[in-house]
Amino acid sequence: MVKKALNHCSVPVIISAIGARKNGVPCTCPLCTSDRRSCVTTSEGVQLAKELGATYLELHTLNDFYIQKYFGGVLEYFMIQSLNQKSSEKMKKRKKIQKCHRVQPPQLEQPEKMPILKGEASHYNTDLHNLLCGCQCADVAFYPEDLSTVAEAHKVILCSVSPLFMLLFGVKSPADIPDTSIVQMARSLFAVEAGAASPLTPYGAPPCILPIRVVVKDSVFCSCLPDILLFIYSGAFQWERLEEDIKKKLKDPEKTEQVLEKVKCILKTPGKQNSVKVCRSHQIKQLYNTSLKLFFNTPVLADVIFKIQGATVPAHRAVLVARCEVMAAMFNGNYLEANSVLVPVYGVSKDTFLSFLEYLYTDSCCPASILQAMSLLICAEMYQVMRLQHICELYIITQLQSMPSRELASTSLSIVNLLKKAKFHNSDCLSTWLLHFIATNYLIFSQKPEFQELSVEERNFVEMHRWPSNLYLKQLADYRNYIHSQKCHCTVM
Repeated sequence: MVKKALNHCSVPVIISAIGARKNGVPCTCPLCTSDRRSCVTTSEGVQLAKELGATYLELHTLNDFYIQKYFGGVLEYFMIQSLNQKSSEKMKKRKKIQKCHRVQPPQLEQPEKMPILKGEASHYNTDLHNLLCGCQCADVAFYPEDLSTVAEAHKVILCSVSPLFMLLFGVKSPADIPDTSIVQMARSLFAVEAGAASPLTPYGAPPCILPIRVVVKDSVFCSCLPDILLFIYSGAFQWERLEEDIKKKLKDPEKTEQVLEKVKCILKTPGKQNSVKVCRSHQIKQLYNTSLKLFFNTPVLADVIFKIQGATVPAHRAVLVARCEVMAAMFNGNYLEANSVLVPVYGVSKDTFLSFLEYLYTDSCCPASILQAMSLLICAEMYQVMRLQHICELYIITQLQSMPSRELASTSLSIVNLLKKAKFHNSDCLSTWLLHFIATNYLIFSQKPEFQELSVEERNFVEMHRWPSNLYLKQLADYRNYIHSQKCHCTVM
């Protein structure tokens, strides 16, 4: 009977009640006297417990204490366990049946991935390198003492690199430079002939502006000047390449070392130790986009003035021509601006145009808001500066992505208006992204009045890519109705 019962439940304890003999007198308890032959002996109980992997327990006497403490307590425990097991099986069976018939909550699909905008690499040093090679708007002409050859350059570029050139072209006085070695080098190496006309008129220079003629007193240094200028205009960080070029040209280690020492003195910052490490350090790699900022929006060395909204903004033709193809065509072509110092600007605000010029000088921009970034994008599109346009696009996208839903719903910024401006000014990447952004936040933008301003084509695109979809919202409504009709709680919430 025990083995048969074990097929349905686990019985880890077997209790055998054995009547003990008192003084050799057989036990007279009802259990012993009723069926003495069928009683389980101690050995049989132990053997059965071993076979079943159970615990054998023998009561010393059949009184109320032992029966209640051991026999009754164990029976009660296993009766409760058996009832709990049966109840658990019934609940599992009931849940399984209910699960088969219950309406499942709808699954919300993931929104479509937004288009990825890739940034454009900087070509700042390349622009200045091309400026040197093209000799556009050159206002400095270097000559040897016999005036046999010429090397052209630009004052604003040279002064942005070296305090020696600032001293040479009158931007600073000797009193402004505490390092006397720079002053001595300028006097011993160069001689400026102010007012002397250059035999060669630099291409692109206005007729009223004659280039300054600078005589290089050191003939060896003058022979290496084209390589030195190329090194400066290319970012002043390819020092090893400059060393190799001068070694190949001079083929004299002593002269090569002398020329390189003079280059180090030219590039040296006043008050700092002049060493090869300074010339080779990564800090000079981004020399221009920090040093040219000194000449941004300042009349020093300026040769063009923009008139905008009743105000004037000074600038330098060399920087504008190098960094902007539209301005290069404007100042070098058959336009009024080519021979004019005062140039009017229309269609943009003064602040936007200043931000545009700041990018041309420093190769970076920091818009204060999304609207300012859009205005700068329009200006960049007007002057065909594509990298600045991409920077503004990325700024707008980053700002919109960081907005929480509550702010997006309450903002007065019109995303549809941004979309229309992006399309009108040929910003295809931004306009496509904004359409996806509206579709992804459909429940927010569909409640705004500006949503009605979308064209039919744009509306169809948004409806096709909207999130969440119409199908999901319908399934969600049906599920809510079912939950309310069953008067039960949602398993998801």
